[in-house]
Order: sequence, then structure tokens, then C-alpha cells
Amino acid sequence: MTWLITGGAGYIGAHVVRAMTEAGERTVVYDDLSTGLADRVPDGVPLVIGSTLDDERVARALADHEVTGVVHLAAKKQVGESVDRPLHYYRENVEGLRVLLDAVTAAGVRSVVFSSSAAVYGMPDVELVTEETPCAPMSPYGETKLAGEWLVRATGRATGLSTACLRYFNVAGAARPDLADTGVFNLIPMIFEKLTADTPPRIFGDDYPTPDGTCVRDYIHVVDLAEAHVAAARALRSSPGRNLTLNIGRGEGVSVREMIDRVNALTGHDRPPTVAPRRPGDPARVVASADRATTELAWKARHTVDDMITSAWSGWLRLHPEAARG
Repeated sequence: MTWLITGGAGYIGAHVVRAMTEAGERTVVYDDLSTGLADRVPDGVPLVIGSTLDDERVARALADHEVTGVVHLAAKKQVGESVDRPLHYYRENVEGLRVLLDAVTAAGVRSVVFSSSAAVYGMPDVELVTEETPCAPMSPYGETKLAGEWLVRATGRATGLSTACLRYFNVAGAARPDLADTGVFNLIPMIFEKLTADTPPRIFGDDYPTPDGTCVRDYIHVVDLAEAHVAAARALRSSPGRNLTLNIGRGEGVSVREMIDRVNALTGHDRPPTVAPRRPGDPARVVASADRATTELAWKARHTVDDMITSAWSGWLRLHPEAARG
């Protein structure tokens, strides 16, 4: 099979391309390079520069490369920005997906793996989030991911397209320093940024009903996440007509305070955090049950939180050598 990876020049996408290629799959990257980097695309992997909103360019890419499967990662993904620019997010994430699915069905593509998010759950009041936990997204970003799942599953039912919707939890780490996340929107790079500036990391609220009072999240190494995409792609190929919805996480919670402590310990820094008021809409605990992914894909996360921190730190030092201690 030939897999078109939309968003394949992004942080997660580049890892998916690497994992798929190393697993022997032929891949083609489709990316508008608005946030992705062409340098992340491996030698020998074709790069088509374009938007998923461009129906003619999408159709041409599918035809020119004889694509038989699609992994759709291209999307806008910042929760805060989605609150300020909801129409932009619906256009990019929902309309872009509709255009892609139109082209996919017209081209006879057989499989689609869709990048969803734990943001579809909103503020779940459960110890472990399963795929049956009610979805109640709290942001336009989460809404677009849930709407995307609806579109993907409905298309699968109507056309026989095999589909997998993968609900990512908190992604971190890197396979190599040059593939590390360059943004500062997630907890680990936000801690790195504070330590680099020799300022204390910030905790938003320490009065949650959790063991240390700070929010608890489930973190997944990007390499494990990429391997889940390979497993999903192969599952769809081996069983045509399947429609899967799966949590992709480790099933273990880490608090914000615990994460800051580990980052300090592993980077040689010693900056205790300061505490600020809670942020509206932050749930106390969001931790995955990944049992279904293990059952359906024979996949399980292998990397630890320390692996995530140390690999991400290597990537951070590549761009910020002044952050090194000693």
C-alpha cells in the first residue's frame, strides 16, 4: 500500500512517517508547511505542498502517487487559539477533512486513520477514560475533533471505507533531537522555557482533588504514538470494513508537580514552581484506559515519562544550548 500522510512534516507527522517507512510502508507527505518543516521529511519520501482545503491538489496527489490509504494528521491544534478563532478551526479541521474524504472516496482509497484527541472528552469525572466515556468537548478544537470522528465513521459506514479514529492523550518526547517539538504549547516544553529563562515553572491550581492537589494527565511518547499508527494501518489492511475508535495513552497519570520535579531532576536544574490560580476548564484528572488499543492492535506504550523528558530535552538543547547546566 501507499499511504498519504497529511501533516507529515509536523512534529507528530514526521514521527508517523518515520515509523511507517521503517515498517516497510510506502509513504507520501502532504503538508502546507504552515507549521511543518520540509527538513523533517526523510530522503526518498515525496513531499506534496498543499492544503487539505484544495480539492484539486488533494485529488491529484492521491492519483499521482496511487494512494491506497491515508493517515490524516493535518489540523490546527491549539485550544486557546480555537476559542478566539472558532471559524478558522472549523474551516481547517472540519471542512478540510470533508474535502479530503470526498477525494478519498472518489479515488477508491481503502483505509483512513484519523488523528483525534482526548479533547473530545472535555472534563470527564472518571478514574480512567474509556472509549465509552461520554464526549463533551470544552473548546472549539475539541468540537472539531469530535465532528471529524463523526465524518470519518459516517463515511466508513456509507462507503465501506476502513477507518480508525485515534484519540491521542498528551504527546511528548522525540525519536531524535531534530524531530523534537519546536512549539511551546505543551507542559514539558513550557517547563523547559521557564528553566532556560531561569524563572520558576508555574502551576495553575494546587487545590484539585488529586494526591498532590495539581492536575493529573496521561503522557504518551511520540514514538509509541507513531507505532500505534503503524498498527492501526495494518489492522485496517488486514480486516477491510473495520471502524475503530481507540484511546492512545499509557494508562498512567502524572501530576503537574510530579512532572516539574522530574524535569528539574533530569535536566540538572533546581527551580521550584510557583502556584497561580486555576485556569477555567482544566479537569482535575484525564487518564486513558488503553486496553482496547492493546486488544485491537496488539499495541502497548513502551516508553516512560523519563524517556519523554530526556529525549525532548535533547531536542530543546539543540535549539537552546544556553539551557544546559554544568
